[in-house]
Amino acid sequence: MNLTFGQLAGLIAAFTFLLLVVFICVSLSKLTQTINEMNKSIKTLTDDADGIAHEVEDLVQKTNTLMADINQKSAKIDPVFDAAADLAKSVSDLNTAGQDLAGHLKDSVQKTTKMSLAYNTGRKAFKVYRAFKARKQTTDSERK
Repeated sequence: MNLTFGQLAGLIAAFTFLLLVVFICVSLSKLTQTINEMNKSIKTLTDDADGIAHEVEDLVQKTNTLMADINQKSAKIDPVFDAAADLAKSVSDLNTAGQDLAGHLKDSVQKTTKMSLAYNTGRKAFKVYRAFKARKQTTDSERK
């Protein structure tokens, strides 16, 4: 069996082509496995995302219900805060009135003190005048 140069080249080409086909088959097999694993991962992620989406939807609904309840209760409490604000204003007005009354009372006490001092001074002066007049009359009657 003698192989010619062309037959040898053809045999080498056929062997190389066979190796290329085997390499491509192995690569395609591994690529198929990788794609199958990716499909499984994507399915798992999709299932997990659906579960999370349902939980988030439930959470949003509960939050909306809670916010509606809080708004309703807040609306019921608003009059209490309005009443507290009115009470604070009334207390402030009462405090101002008390301060005004204390100022007027202080002025009255000062005026009363001055009037009492003037009255006592006048009374003592009148006593001195009476005593002086009585003494003068006594001295005048003794001289006569």
